Amino acid sequence: MTPRVVVVGAGAAGLMAALAAREAGAQVTLVEKTTDGGRKILISGGGRCNVLPAVAAPERFVSEATRPLVRGLLGAWPLREQQRYFEETLGVPLALEAESAKYFPASNRARDVRDALVARAVALGVERRFGAEVTSIARATDGWQIALTDGTLAADRVVIATGGLSVPATGSTGFGFDIARAAGHTVHPTYPALTPLTAAPHPYADLAGISLDVTIHARSAREEARSTGGFLVTHRGYSGPAVLDVSHVAVRSLDAGGTRATVRVCWTPMDAAAWTAAFLDARGLAVNLVARYVPQRLAETLCDVAGVTRERTCVQLRREERARLIAALTAFELPWTGHEGYRPAEVTGGGVALDEVQRGTLESRRAPGLFFCGEVLDAFGPIGGHNFQWAWSTGHTAGRGAAASA
Repeated sequence: MTPRVVVVGAGAAGLMAALAAREAGAQVTLVEKTTDGGRKILISGGGRCNVLPAVAAPERFVSEATRPLVRGLLGAWPLREQQRYFEETLGVPLALEAESAKYFPASNRARDVRDALVARAVALGVERRFGAEVTSIARATDGWQIALTDGTLAADRVVIATGGLSVPATGSTGFGFDIARAAGHTVHPTYPALTPLTAAPHPYADLAGISLDVTIHARSAREEARSTGGFLVTHRGYSGPAVLDVSHVAVRSLDAGGTRATVRVCWTPMDAAAWTAAFLDARGLAVNLVARYVPQRLAETLCDVAGVTRERTCVQLRREERARLIAALTAFELPWTGHEGYRPAEVTGGGVALDEVQRGTLESRRAPGLFFCGEVLDAFGPIGGHNFQWAWSTGHTAGRGAAASA
Protein backbone atom coordinates (compact mmCIF):
# COMPACT_ATOMS: atom_id res chain seq x y z
CA MET A 1 0.00 0.00 0.00
CA THR A 2 1.28 3.45 -0.87
CA PRO A 3 2.01 5.31 2.38
CA ARG A 4 0.33 8.66 2.91
CA VAL A 5 2.95 11.15 4.16
CA VAL A 6 2.18 14.63 5.42
CA VAL A 7 5.13 16.99 5.74
CA VAL A 8 4.48 19.93 8.05
CA GLY A 9 6.57 22.96 7.10
CA ALA A 10 7.86 24.03 3.69
CA GLY A 11 11.22 25.44 4.66
CA ALA A 12 14.50 23.95 3.48
CA ALA A 13 14.15 20.68 5.41
CA GLY A 14 10.43 20.32 4.69
CA LEU A 15 10.74 20.89 0.97
CA MET A 16 13.54 18.35 0.77
CA ALA A 17 11.59 15.87 2.92
CA ALA A 18 8.58 16.17 0.62
CA LEU A 19 10.75 15.61 -2.47
CA ALA A 20 12.54 12.62 -0.94
CA ALA A 21 9.30 10.99 0.19
CA ARG A 22 7.65 11.46 -3.20
CA GLU A 23 10.74 10.24 -5.05
CA ALA A 24 10.61 7.12 -2.84
CA GLY A 25 7.03 6.46 -3.92
CA ALA A 26 4.87 7.93 -1.16
CA GLN A 27 1.73 10.00 -1.60
CA VAL A 28 2.82 13.33 -0.18
CA THR A 29 1.01 16.39 1.11
CA LEU A 30 3.09 19.43 2.05
CA VAL A 31 1.47 21.78 4.55
CA GLU A 32 2.76 25.32 5.09
CA LYS A 33 1.29 28.22 7.05
CA THR A 34 2.71 30.90 4.73
CA THR A 35 1.44 31.35 1.21
CA ASP A 36 4.73 30.58 -0.52
CA GLY A 37 7.15 28.65 1.74
CA GLY A 38 10.92 28.73 1.89
CA ARG A 39 11.12 32.24 3.29
CA LYS A 40 14.37 31.63 5.17
CA ILE A 41 15.87 30.38 1.93
CA LEU A 42 14.93 33.70 0.32
CA ILE A 43 16.70 35.83 2.94
CA SER A 44 19.75 33.64 3.44
CA GLY A 45 23.17 34.75 2.31
CA GLY A 46 22.02 38.31 1.81
CA GLY A 47 19.42 37.15 -0.69
CA ARG A 48 21.91 34.93 -2.52
CA CYS A 49 21.40 31.67 -0.50
CA ASN A 50 24.59 29.94 0.60
CA VAL A 51 23.27 26.54 -0.47
CA LEU A 52 26.16 24.39 0.77
CA PRO A 53 29.61 24.66 2.33
CA ALA A 54 32.62 23.66 0.30
CA VAL A 55 33.71 21.28 3.05
CA ALA A 56 31.58 19.61 5.71
CA ALA A 57 32.49 20.46 9.31
CA PRO A 58 30.56 18.11 11.64
CA GLU A 59 33.09 18.77 14.39
CA ARG A 60 31.87 22.37 14.59
CA PHE A 61 28.23 21.48 15.18
CA VAL A 62 26.71 22.21 18.58
CA SER A 63 24.44 19.59 20.12
CA GLU A 64 23.84 17.71 23.35
CA ALA A 65 24.25 14.51 21.32
CA THR A 66 27.53 12.71 20.75
CA ARG A 67 29.77 13.83 17.91
CA PRO A 68 29.51 10.46 16.09
CA LEU A 69 25.70 10.76 16.07
CA VAL A 70 25.79 14.28 14.65
CA ARG A 71 28.43 13.26 12.12
CA GLY A 72 26.33 10.29 11.03
CA LEU A 73 23.14 12.30 10.55
CA LEU A 74 24.95 15.06 8.69
CA GLY A 75 26.75 12.61 6.44
CA ALA A 76 23.75 10.37 5.72
CA TRP A 77 23.39 12.21 2.42
CA PRO A 78 26.98 13.09 1.45
CA LEU A 79 27.83 16.65 0.55
CA ARG A 80 28.80 15.88 -3.04
CA GLU A 81 25.55 14.00 -3.61
CA GLN A 82 23.64 17.02 -2.37
CA GLN A 83 25.58 19.21 -4.76
CA ARG A 84 24.73 16.92 -7.67
CA TYR A 85 21.07 16.89 -6.69
CA PHE A 86 20.86 20.67 -6.88
CA GLU A 87 22.74 20.91 -10.13
CA GLU A 88 21.45 17.86 -12.01
CA THR A 89 18.01 17.12 -10.54
CA LEU A 90 16.85 20.61 -9.63
CA GLY A 91 18.71 22.33 -12.45
CA VAL A 92 20.34 24.94 -10.19
CA PRO A 93 24.02 25.46 -11.19
CA LEU A 94 26.17 26.19 -8.15
CA ALA A 95 29.26 28.39 -8.01
CA LEU A 96 31.96 28.14 -5.37
CA GLU A 97 32.92 31.41 -3.69
CA ALA A 98 36.47 30.50 -2.77
CA GLU A 99 37.07 33.25 -0.23
CA SER A 100 34.09 32.20 1.91
CA ALA A 101 34.18 28.47 1.03
CA LYS A 102 30.45 28.45 0.19
CA TYR A 103 28.39 27.36 -2.78
CA PHE A 104 25.85 29.86 -4.07
CA PRO A 105 23.49 29.50 -7.01
CA ALA A 106 25.39 30.72 -10.09
CA SER A 107 22.62 33.27 -10.57
CA ASN A 108 23.23 34.67 -7.06
CA ARG A 109 19.45 34.56 -6.59
CA ALA A 110 18.09 32.77 -3.52
CA ARG A 111 14.67 32.74 -5.17
CA ASP A 112 16.01 30.38 -7.84
CA VAL A 113 16.80 27.83 -5.13
CA ARG A 114 13.40 28.07 -3.45
CA ASP A 115 11.52 28.07 -6.76
CA ALA A 116 13.42 25.03 -8.06
CA LEU A 117 12.51 23.04 -4.95
CA VAL A 118 8.85 24.02 -5.24
CA ALA A 119 8.79 23.38 -9.00
CA ARG A 120 10.21 19.90 -8.47
CA ALA A 121 7.52 19.19 -5.87
CA VAL A 122 4.81 20.30 -8.31
CA ALA A 123 6.29 18.24 -11.13
CA LEU A 124 6.35 15.13 -8.93
CA GLY A 125 2.75 15.56 -7.87
CA VAL A 126 3.25 16.64 -4.26
CA GLU A 127 -0.04 18.09 -3.02
CA ARG A 128 0.55 21.54 -1.57
CA ARG A 129 -1.60 23.02 1.19
CA PHE A 130 -0.04 26.46 1.54
CA GLY A 131 -1.62 29.18 3.65
CA ALA A 132 -2.94 26.46 5.98
CA GLU A 133 -1.78 26.29 9.59
CA VAL A 134 -1.64 23.03 11.53
CA THR A 135 -3.43 23.32 14.87
CA SER A 136 -2.95 19.77 16.17
CA ILE A 137 -1.53 16.36 15.30
CA ALA A 138 -3.06 13.34 16.97
CA ARG A 139 -3.02 9.57 16.79
CA ALA A 140 -5.84 7.97 14.83
CA THR A 141 -6.87 4.35 14.51
CA ASP A 142 -5.26 4.11 11.08
CA GLY A 143 -2.33 6.52 11.51
CA TRP A 144 -2.48 10.24 12.23
CA GLN A 145 -5.01 13.02 12.01
CA ILE A 146 -3.74 16.52 11.27
CA ALA A 147 -6.11 19.36 12.07
CA LEU A 148 -5.70 22.49 9.93
CA THR A 149 -7.24 25.91 10.11
CA ASP A 150 -9.16 24.94 6.96
CA GLY A 151 -9.89 21.25 7.44
CA THR A 152 -8.21 17.95 8.36
CA LEU A 153 -5.79 15.50 6.80
CA ALA A 154 -5.23 11.79 7.40
CA ALA A 155 -1.74 10.34 7.19
CA ASP A 156 0.16 7.15 7.80
CA ARG A 157 3.32 9.10 8.70
CA VAL A 158 3.98 12.73 9.58
CA VAL A 159 7.24 14.61 9.09
CA ILE A 160 7.75 17.58 11.40
CA ALA A 161 9.84 20.20 9.58
CA THR A 162 8.49 23.30 11.27
CA GLY A 163 11.85 24.91 12.05
CA GLY A 164 12.68 26.58 15.33
CA LEU A 165 12.13 30.05 16.74
CA SER A 166 14.64 32.07 14.75
CA VAL A 167 13.52 34.90 12.44
CA PRO A 168 9.88 34.79 13.54
CA ALA A 169 8.95 37.15 10.70
CA THR A 170 9.32 34.17 8.34
CA GLY A 171 6.65 32.20 10.22
CA SER A 172 8.71 30.37 12.88
CA THR A 173 6.70 29.69 16.04
CA GLY A 174 8.32 26.67 17.68
CA PHE A 175 5.20 24.57 17.01
CA GLY A 176 7.33 21.50 16.31
CA PHE A 177 8.74 21.59 19.83
CA ASP A 178 5.19 21.45 21.22
CA ILE A 179 4.42 18.43 19.06
CA ALA A 180 7.62 16.71 20.20
CA ARG A 181 6.89 17.33 23.88
CA ALA A 182 3.34 16.07 23.49
CA ALA A 183 4.77 12.88 21.97
CA GLY A 184 6.98 12.38 25.01
CA HIS A 185 10.25 13.66 23.57
CA THR A 186 13.01 15.43 25.42
CA VAL A 187 13.36 18.92 23.98
CA HIS A 188 16.64 20.46 25.07
CA PRO A 189 16.26 24.11 26.15
CA THR A 190 16.09 26.35 23.10
CA TYR A 191 18.01 29.59 22.59
CA PRO A 192 18.93 31.97 19.77
CA ALA A 193 22.16 30.91 18.06
CA LEU A 194 24.29 32.64 15.44
CA THR A 195 22.95 35.96 16.71
CA PRO A 196 24.70 39.33 17.23
CA LEU A 197 25.93 40.35 20.67
CA THR A 198 25.02 43.64 22.31
CA ALA A 199 26.62 46.03 24.78
CA ALA A 200 24.55 48.44 26.85
CA PRO A 201 25.96 50.93 27.33
CA HIS A 202 28.19 50.44 24.31
CA PRO A 203 31.69 51.70 25.18
CA TYR A 204 32.84 51.52 21.57
CA ALA A 205 29.78 52.83 19.72
CA ASP A 206 32.01 55.42 18.04
CA LEU A 207 33.68 52.54 16.19
CA ALA A 208 30.39 51.50 14.55
CA GLY A 209 30.93 50.52 10.93
CA ILE A 210 34.45 49.22 11.39
CA SER A 211 34.84 45.81 9.79
CA LEU A 212 37.80 43.43 9.62
CA ASP A 213 38.74 39.76 9.89
CA VAL A 214 39.56 38.62 13.41
CA THR A 215 39.80 35.52 15.58
CA ILE A 216 37.36 35.35 18.50
CA HIS A 217 37.51 33.01 21.47
CA ALA A 218 34.44 32.75 23.72
CA ARG A 219 34.64 30.80 26.95
CA SER A 220 32.20 30.05 29.76
CA ALA A 221 32.23 27.65 32.69
CA ARG A 222 30.50 25.10 30.45
CA GLU A 223 32.00 25.43 26.99
CA GLU A 224 34.15 27.40 24.60
CA ALA A 225 34.26 28.18 20.90
CA ARG A 226 36.70 29.81 18.52
CA SER A 227 36.09 31.33 15.12
CA THR A 228 38.04 33.28 12.53
CA GLY A 229 36.21 35.52 10.10
CA GLY A 230 34.46 38.84 9.63
CA PHE A 231 33.79 41.14 12.58
CA LEU A 232 31.62 44.24 12.53
CA VAL A 233 31.13 46.89 15.21
CA THR A 234 27.49 48.01 15.23
CA HIS A 235 25.70 50.81 17.05
CA ARG A 236 24.28 48.23 19.45
CA GLY A 237 27.20 45.85 19.77
CA TYR A 238 29.00 43.39 17.51
CA SER A 239 28.13 41.22 14.52
CA GLY A 240 29.78 39.42 11.62
CA PRO A 241 30.40 35.70 11.05
CA ALA A 242 33.10 35.38 13.72
CA VAL A 243 30.80 36.85 16.38
CA LEU A 244 27.79 34.81 15.29
CA ASP A 245 29.77 31.57 15.35
CA VAL A 246 30.68 31.94 19.04
CA SER A 247 27.52 33.72 20.22
CA HIS A 248 25.95 30.53 21.57
CA VAL A 249 28.59 30.40 24.30
CA ALA A 250 27.62 33.90 25.43
CA VAL A 251 23.87 33.27 25.11
CA ARG A 252 23.96 30.05 27.09
CA SER A 253 26.09 31.60 29.82
CA LEU A 254 23.39 34.24 30.31
CA ASP A 255 20.67 31.60 30.39
CA ALA A 256 22.61 29.64 33.00
CA GLY A 257 23.06 32.66 35.26
CA GLY A 258 26.23 33.29 37.23
CA THR A 259 29.36 34.46 35.46
CA ARG A 260 28.98 35.61 31.86
CA ALA A 261 31.23 34.13 29.22
CA THR A 262 34.38 36.02 28.32
CA VAL A 263 34.76 36.95 24.67
CA ARG A 264 38.30 37.81 23.54
CA VAL A 265 39.40 39.13 20.18
CA CYS A 266 42.71 38.75 18.38
CA TRP A 267 42.55 41.57 15.84
CA THR A 268 45.18 40.30 13.38
CA PRO A 269 46.82 36.98 12.42
CA MET A 270 49.89 38.06 14.46
CA ASP A 271 50.49 36.48 17.86
CA ALA A 272 52.22 38.08 20.85
CA ALA A 273 55.70 37.06 19.70
CA ALA A 274 55.17 38.57 16.25
CA TRP A 275 53.89 41.82 17.72
CA THR A 276 56.82 41.98 20.14
CA ALA A 277 59.24 41.65 17.25
CA ALA A 278 57.34 44.27 15.24
CA PHE A 279 57.44 46.84 18.06
CA LEU A 280 61.12 46.23 18.76
CA ASP A 281 61.92 46.63 15.07
CA ALA A 282 59.93 49.80 14.39
CA ARG A 283 60.97 53.42 14.93
CA GLY A 284 57.81 55.43 14.31
CA LEU A 285 54.69 56.07 16.39
CA ALA A 286 53.24 52.97 18.02
CA VAL A 287 49.72 53.93 16.89
CA ASN A 288 50.90 54.16 13.29
CA LEU A 289 52.44 50.70 13.46
CA VAL A 290 49.18 49.26 14.77
CA ALA A 291 47.25 51.14 12.07
CA ARG A 292 49.17 49.23 9.39
CA TYR A 293 47.20 46.15 10.42
CA VAL A 294 43.84 47.44 11.68
CA PRO A 295 41.68 50.49 10.81
CA GLN A 296 43.03 53.80 12.13
CA ARG A 297 40.13 54.44 14.52
CA LEU A 298 40.51 51.00 16.02
CA ALA A 299 44.28 51.42 16.33
CA GLU A 300 43.76 54.65 18.28
CA THR A 301 41.19 52.99 20.55
CA LEU A 302 43.46 50.04 21.28
CA CYS A 303 46.28 52.39 22.22
CA ASP A 304 43.90 54.29 24.50
CA VAL A 305 42.76 51.05 26.15
CA ALA A 306 46.38 50.04 26.70
CA GLY A 307 47.24 53.43 28.17
CA VAL A 308 49.67 54.26 25.38
CA THR A 309 49.50 57.86 24.24
CA ARG A 310 49.19 58.45 20.51
CA GLU A 311 52.42 60.49 20.53
CA ARG A 312 54.50 57.63 21.91
CA THR A 313 56.99 56.01 19.56
CA CYS A 314 57.78 52.31 19.50
CA VAL A 315 61.26 53.04 20.82
CA GLN A 316 59.82 54.96 23.77
CA LEU A 317 57.48 52.16 24.83
CA ARG A 318 58.26 50.79 28.25
CA ARG A 319 58.07 47.01 28.60
CA GLU A 320 54.79 47.12 30.53
CA GLU A 321 53.25 49.51 27.98
CA ARG A 322 54.24 47.23 25.14
CA ALA A 323 52.82 44.24 27.03
CA ARG A 324 49.49 46.00 27.58
CA LEU A 325 49.25 47.02 23.92
CA ILE A 326 50.10 43.51 22.72
CA ALA A 327 47.44 42.10 25.06
CA ALA A 328 44.91 44.52 23.58
CA LEU A 329 45.90 43.39 20.09
CA THR A 330 45.87 39.64 20.72
CA ALA A 331 43.43 39.02 23.61
CA PHE A 332 41.13 42.04 23.78
CA GLU A 333 38.22 41.38 26.13
CA LEU A 334 35.10 42.41 24.27
CA PRO A 335 32.59 44.07 26.61
CA TRP A 336 29.10 42.66 26.02
CA THR A 337 25.92 42.54 28.04
CA GLY A 338 23.37 40.67 25.92
CA HIS A 339 22.33 39.56 22.46
CA GLU A 340 19.83 40.39 19.73
CA GLY A 341 17.69 37.30 20.35
CA TYR A 342 15.67 35.30 17.86
CA ARG A 343 14.71 38.15 15.55
CA PRO A 344 18.00 38.13 13.57
CA ALA A 345 19.29 34.73 14.76
CA GLU A 346 20.34 32.43 11.94
CA VAL A 347 19.20 29.30 13.80
CA THR A 348 17.70 27.98 17.01
CA GLY A 349 19.94 26.09 19.42
CA GLY A 350 18.56 23.17 21.40
CA GLY A 351 15.58 21.10 20.26
CA VAL A 352 14.49 17.49 19.94
CA ALA A 353 17.06 15.10 21.43
CA LEU A 354 18.86 13.27 18.64
CA ASP A 355 19.12 10.01 20.58
CA GLU A 356 15.32 9.82 20.65
CA VAL A 357 15.00 9.44 16.87
CA GLN A 358 16.09 6.53 14.70
CA ARG A 359 19.43 7.35 13.13
CA GLY A 360 18.64 5.82 9.74
CA THR A 361 15.15 7.29 9.31
CA LEU A 362 14.71 10.07 11.91
CA GLU A 363 11.54 8.33 13.06
CA SER A 364 10.53 9.02 16.64
CA ARG A 365 11.44 6.37 19.18
CA ARG A 366 8.61 7.68 21.33
CA ALA A 367 5.84 7.91 18.70
CA PRO A 368 6.39 5.63 15.69
CA GLY A 369 5.12 7.20 12.51
CA LEU A 370 6.33 10.65 13.53
CA PHE A 371 9.54 11.95 11.95
CA PHE A 372 11.65 15.05 12.67
CA CYS A 373 14.11 16.98 10.51
CA GLY A 374 15.89 20.32 10.19
CA GLU A 375 16.07 23.04 12.81
CA VAL A 376 13.60 21.35 15.16
CA LEU A 377 16.36 18.84 15.94
CA ASP A 378 19.06 19.57 18.52
CA ALA A 379 22.01 20.52 16.33
CA PHE A 380 23.30 23.53 14.46
CA GLY A 381 26.49 24.37 12.66
CA PRO A 382 28.56 27.46 11.89
CA ILE A 383 27.85 30.19 9.37
CA GLY A 384 28.59 29.22 5.77
CA GLY A 385 25.97 26.83 4.39
CA HIS A 386 26.40 24.21 7.11
CA ASN A 387 22.88 24.61 8.44
CA PHE A 388 21.45 24.21 4.95
CA GLN A 389 23.52 21.05 4.62
CA TRP A 390 21.91 19.83 7.86
CA ALA A 391 18.44 20.74 6.56
CA TRP A 392 18.95 19.00 3.21
CA SER A 393 20.50 15.90 4.79
CA THR A 394 17.98 15.41 7.59
CA GLY A 395 15.06 16.32 5.32
CA HIS A 396 16.22 13.72 2.81
CA THR A 397 16.60 11.08 5.53
CA ALA A 398 13.22 11.81 7.13
CA GLY A 399 11.41 11.89 3.80
CA ARG A 400 12.83 8.57 2.67
CA GLY A 401 12.24 7.09 6.10
CA ALA A 402 8.60 8.16 6.10
CA ALA A 403 8.07 6.72 2.62
CA ALA A 404 9.50 3.33 3.50
CA SER A 405 6.99 0.52 3.87
CA ALA A 406 5.96 -0.31 7.44
